[in-house]
Amino acid sequence: MTVPDQRFFIQTLGCPKNEVDSDKLVGTMLAGGMVRTSIVADADLIVVNTCAFIEAARDESIQTILDLDDARSSDARLVVTGCLAERSGNELAEAMPEIDQVAGFGVPVTLGTKPGTPKMDMLNLRRPPSTRPWAYVKIAEGCDRACGFCAIPSFRGPQRSRSVEDVLIEVADLGASEIVLVAQDLAAFGRDQGVGERQIETLVTRVAAVVDRVRLLYLYPSDLTDSLIDTICATGVPYFDLSLQHVSRPLMRRMRRWGDGERFLARIEDIRRREPEAALRSNFIVGYPGETEEDHDVLLDFVERAQLDWCGFFAYSPEEGTYAVGLDGQVDTRLVLERLGELSELQDRITAQRRIDLVGRDLEVLFDEAHVARSHREAPEIDGIITTATPHEPGSFATVRVLSATGPDLEAAG
Repeated sequence: MTVPDQRFFIQTLGCPKNEVDSDKLVGTMLAGGMVRTSIVADADLIVVNTCAFIEAARDESIQTILDLDDARSSDARLVVTGCLAERSGNELAEAMPEIDQVAGFGVPVTLGTKPGTPKMDMLNLRRPPSTRPWAYVKIAEGCDRACGFCAIPSFRGPQRSRSVEDVLIEVADLGASEIVLVAQDLAAFGRDQGVGERQIETLVTRVAAVVDRVRLLYLYPSDLTDSLIDTICATGVPYFDLSLQHVSRPLMRRMRRWGDGERFLARIEDIRRREPEAALRSNFIVGYPGETEEDHDVLLDFVERAQLDWCGFFAYSPEEGTYAVGLDGQVDTRLVLERLGELSELQDRITAQRRIDLVGRDLEVLFDEAHVARSHREAPEIDGIITTATPHEPGSFATVRVLSATGPDLEAAG
């Protein structure tokens, strides 16, 4: 049991799924009588929810731990949880004496000193209401895929879906106008529950019935069926975040991934034919072992032809225990940086033009802050924003007219 009036500080690193985990820890600590503080030096308990997806994320996690150790009071406890704790817990505890406790997923959030405290079921813990007009909701944990570059299944485990009813309870608790569904493999939701079919369409339809907006991050292209496309479009938020990773067929096979550029383009064209207002996002890995100049040119050509609204490019990071670590054909770092620059410059031009194309249009937007809004084309935190001179109540909807575009952002009146 937590100690009343004890104060806690929590730092979250990494992806939206980690944000959801932190929210659940916060809810548990508040329910136990603790008080949240934004000042590290005032905290009796400091929790760091770490990321370990790639080397840069691990470095950031370690530096954050050191920074918080410097800032805490002498009698505060420093607890490290999240992906880095789960993946490298023993090594972390040995290498960093600054840490008082390393706990994997389901960290015991107490001020006691009992490392053997049973883990909680993080996936279904209750959360406090959202402090923003939107909220992430994690609908499953883990992943059953074996992508060559990804270590997530090794420490997050196999897919474990929640029930539709549990998700709906959480949605109601949050009280947000926009719900963003997240998971390692969204489209596979329900496949592990023995019902004989995925339940993602049922879930999306039911969430859309009780909130103004539902958005999905992110989808494997092999599972993007006609029926799922139609279900997403029917919600009024035709936003498709597709996990493509690359488009060169030979390289995709080395990645242990499905698909190629022509298949992806055909699917994108089909989405736009069904819904011309659809917005599309994807991410790509640059410098995967064996990536040739020809592979890179194929990706450049795809980016030009696809005209995606949003796109991210990331340098390949060798991860211990993954298939790709043992592959030949490592790409020189300088070449990777050159390729990243080339792709980013191309996509920046495409994104800027797609934003310019919206000038003069009327858009329905949700205000996250008094002067900051988003239409269905912008996911929170990762895409551009729409600003207005006229203030609006956060959480309210309005129709605005786009006046100008600057890079990824829009200025509107209304």
